[in-house]
Amino acid sequence: MKIKYYIYFFLCFINILSSQEIIKGKIVYKDNRETIALDGASVYWQGTSEGTITDVLGDFKLKISNKTNNLIISFLGFKTDTLEIVSIKKFVHFLIEDLSNNLDEVSVVERKKSAKLSFTKTQNTILVDANELLKAACCNLSESFETNPSIDVNFSDALTGTKQINMLGLKSPYILISEENIPMVRGASQAYGLTFTPGTWVESIQISKGTGSVVNGFESIAGQINTELKKPFTDTPFFLNLFGSKNGRLELNIQLNKKITKKWSTGLFIHSNQRNQKIDKNVDGFLDAPLSNQINILNRFQYTDPVKGLVIFYNWRFLNDKKQTGEITFDPDMNKNSTMIWGSEIDTQRFDTALKFGYVFPELPYKSFGLQTAYSTHDQKAYYGLRNFNIFHESFYSNLLYNSIFNNTTNKFKSGLNFSLDRYVENIDNQDFSRTDKNLGVFLEWSHDDLEKLSWTAGLRVDFNNNIGTFLTPRLHLRYTYDEKTIIRLSSGSGRKAANIFAENQSLFGSNRRIYIEKGSNPFYGLLPERAWNYGISLSRSLKLFNKNSNLIFDYYTTQFSNQVVVDVETQGRVLFYNLNGNSSAKSLQVTFDIDLTSRLLFKSAYKNDIVFIDYKSGNKQKQLVPKNRIFANLSWNSIKNIKNQQWLYDITIHHLGSQRLVENYTTPNGSNSPSYSIINTQLTRLLSETSEIYIGIENFGNYTQSIPIISSDQPFNTNFDSSQIWAPVFGRMIYGGFRYKI
Repeated sequence: MKIKYYIYFFLCFINILSSQEIIKGKIVYKDNRETIALDGASVYWQGTSEGTITDVLGDFKLKISNKTNNLIISFLGFKTDTLEIVSIKKFVHFLIEDLSNNLDEVSVVERKKSAKLSFTKTQNTILVDANELLKAACCNLSESFETNPSIDVNFSDALTGTKQINMLGLKSPYILISEENIPMVRGASQAYGLTFTPGTWVESIQISKGTGSVVNGFESIAGQINTELKKPFTDTPFFLNLFGSKNGRLELNIQLNKKITKKWSTGLFIHSNQRNQKIDKNVDGFLDAPLSNQINILNRFQYTDPVKGLVIFYNWRFLNDKKQTGEITFDPDMNKNSTMIWGSEIDTQRFDTALKFGYVFPELPYKSFGLQTAYSTHDQKAYYGLRNFNIFHESFYSNLLYNSIFNNTTNKFKSGLNFSLDRYVENIDNQDFSRTDKNLGVFLEWSHDDLEKLSWTAGLRVDFNNNIGTFLTPRLHLRYTYDEKTIIRLSSGSGRKAANIFAENQSLFGSNRRIYIEKGSNPFYGLLPERAWNYGISLSRSLKLFNKNSNLIFDYYTTQFSNQVVVDVETQGRVLFYNLNGNSSAKSLQVTFDIDLTSRLLFKSAYKNDIVFIDYKSGNKQKQLVPKNRIFANLSWNSIKNIKNQQWLYDITIHHLGSQRLVENYTTPNGSNSPSYSIINTQLTRLLSETSEIYIGIENFGNYTQSIPIISSDQPFNTNFDSSQIWAPVFGRMIYGGFRYKI
């Protein structure tokens, strides 16, 4: 079905939505010359129970009453007004302060942070809302962490333009990435899966450091990233986002939500992006960014019955993603698998569907039951020069949950079991690496919640895996409140992972390295499954600095591998996969400081030190392309909204990356270290009204690029050719802009 048909459907849908009899208004008051919105003002129809309250902008929506047209507006400290409503046209109403009570007034004003550490959760969790995602060119999930110091974002290679993320010095395969607590970016989708979730679909993100909850599985080693998508019941009826950038990327996002009944809601999200502009700024004969085309459709249904305690979610999604990269003169119709012109195409089709059922006992709100099921197929067909790589991944996941208490609500538990099945049909250069993984897990997690002193979450799961065997996964998180401003967290636990060596390391296909695998008898390419222990400590302190609110956070985590699949590219012209024989550890220290300079101006900064050493066959070395030192700084400012809801928003972020170890190659025969450098990103947003806004931004403001991103680019079929050794941006300064509209 063509996209223009969907757009036509959307316009018809909007017309239906706009016909609803709803009154809209804004409640404000005058403080000298400034107009200030009233958050929490009561608005209700006289003599009825039909009403609402205003939001942080002073706005409200209320259905027209068939009983009266008298609207009452009240707020503590102000005179109550009664308005006669004769039109559904939106209005602005000024309340007048009630001066008859001459009590001294104390106002406490604090700007809500769009990304902050949770001070109540036992785990070390950072909560990120949708406003944080709007601070950068967040086209997809891989680009959602540019303003978050806990996640490192780098390009995976010089060809595909794909960004990869690291946490605690480890790559994304060691992070459990879930969508609404269902594992999502895993298996065949490891390389490009983060680009399959548009940023505009995301409602919030929870980033947890260290081993995660046993409820979500055994794969989390370095941490967990969970995304919550926008809910049809609470999201705006219509949202439009148009995006364009200097590197030729164009993007369209359309989101529609409708309440079918009081309990049923549905949402339809359409995402489309393309890049058809050939760019070669560094004049090496290769595209700086791939030609691409993606269509992504998500349909959600939500049922909510708060009286009976029932919540049901069902959604399906279809994605078709195509990428073409390689030499700028490459024509796939003429040069596919040619020995004259190097080129690559990656064609992915993916289908997802999920059903979630939740029941909360109405008279016992601490007791609940839940069922999660998900099914997906991921079909990728690709070639890189003369090398062909095809993978089909069929996955089924189910999780049955029961939550209740031990004696009182201070002691809660989660118990249940989950079953997963993953079938891989994988082929590289006519070699078959197919397998099927089946896993049944049983778990119990006990949480003791005492916000005044000591809280803990202790979990244990037992898994029965057809390829790994039977094993235990213990995890423990402690939270201790030293005083009202100081919190100490401790965590420990183990994690396991079956390595998908080709899907996780597709950047190596952009080279002519020969592949060697030291095979054993195990089903995972003859390699042992990976296993590691993670330990962490975090200290959080709230401060008053120069009479300003601030926070200081120390995090230190160490990951020790007992089994690991080593990806060894230490020798030019080859890549060797083998089991760890010795030590492998990742030690990560992060110091974060943020301060509210004013109620409108926020500053946050971080220093990170990652020491990641592995025993390679050639000796114990710092892992290649992992900077030991990083510095992060972000300054965000917003103006005061005027009566028309107009406002300026500005952000500037600086990333400084220290030197990175480079392996032996054609340009560095004995290996070396990259220079340190800084990247500056900035964005300016103008809210035109409560429904529309425009934004413009610059990534890599200083235009810093890697001088030779592709080794032997003039001889792409030579054994020295390698596009995977990337330590800095390939594309220089990138200017982008866009428009958002919602009703």
